[in-house]
Amino acid sequence: MTHTVTDNWIKCKYMDCVEVCPVDCFYQDENMLVIHPDECIDCGVCVPECPAQAIFPDSDEMATPFWLELNKTYAELWPNILRKGEQPTDAKDWDGVPDKHARSFSSSPGKED
Repeated sequence: MTHTVTDNWIKCKYMDCVEVCPVDCFYQDENMLVIHPDECIDCGVCVPECPAQAIFPDSDEMATPFWLELNKTYAELWPNILRKGEQPTDAKDWDGVPDKHARSFSSSPGKED
């Protein structure tokens, strides 16, 4: 079991969840985070910490195979994030915008933590 990050996190990149994760399983690009499914211990402490409500257990219908695979793929490529950083200044403007993956996903790695 694992948790997965979904579409609403793109361009929001709230990082409250990083602070509470006991196993440091979050990885980042320039505008989103993903969860490494092999490192996540399925504790769920990150879920209530996500203001964008973009983290779901893999048993939830929001955690589609597409998002599960995207999290797994990019967690292997992007740098690990160990502490909360600055969220984008326009994060609230992007919260709830539909289909962000098609319009705004970037595979560029974020900065090393």
